[in-house]
Amino acid sequence: MNLGEKLAREYLAGQGLKFVAANYRMRIGEIDLIMEDGKYLVFIEVKFRTSERWGTALEQVTAAKMQKIRRVAEAFLQNYDRFPGEVPYVRFDVIGISPAGAGYRFNWVKGAFE
Repeated sequence: MNLGEKLAREYLAGQGLKFVAANYRMRIGEIDLIMEDGKYLVFIEVKFRTSERWGTALEQVTAAKMQKIRRVAEAFLQNYDRFPGEVPYVRFDVIGISPAGAGYRFNWVKGAFE
């Protein structure tokens, strides 16, 4: 887990989300973080940037990247037994992190793929 993912996990836990998995990988792609937010299973793309000169975190997530994340999420759900017999509500979020003074600034976009 890299620094951005670690910071995102800590920040989101502070917002009440519960950690499920990190760096869930398949041949077709990877999901940085998977967390529970109430009745939602949230698939999270983490973008750590030292500057937004080349665009915001959300702008860095292309349509092709979103499609890969969706496919990996589908595979994850086939093996996820936390909600036996039912499919949990699913959400795709993006969290951008950038340095700000002595700390970090977080830009959390819920439902970013909608």
